[in-house]
Amino acid sequence: MRNRLKEYRAKHDLTQEQLGKKVNTTRQTINAIEKDRYNPSLKLAFKLAKLFQCQIEDLFFDEE
Repeated sequence: MRNRLKEYRAKHDLTQEQLGKKVNTTRQTINAIEKDRYNPSLKLAFKLAKLFQCQIEDLFFDEE
């Protein structure tokens, strides 16, 4: 699964640390998601989509 988390984070002028605090996770987790090394839990994906006021599918998508 790919993601656009870094793009959304940059649009909202947030650091990885700030974003992590807003969704109750660590900077390391945000970094790993952005680098496609970790797929977030469904709960975390919903938190991120809600924060950015978008659909989960806007943030996370299949490469096909």
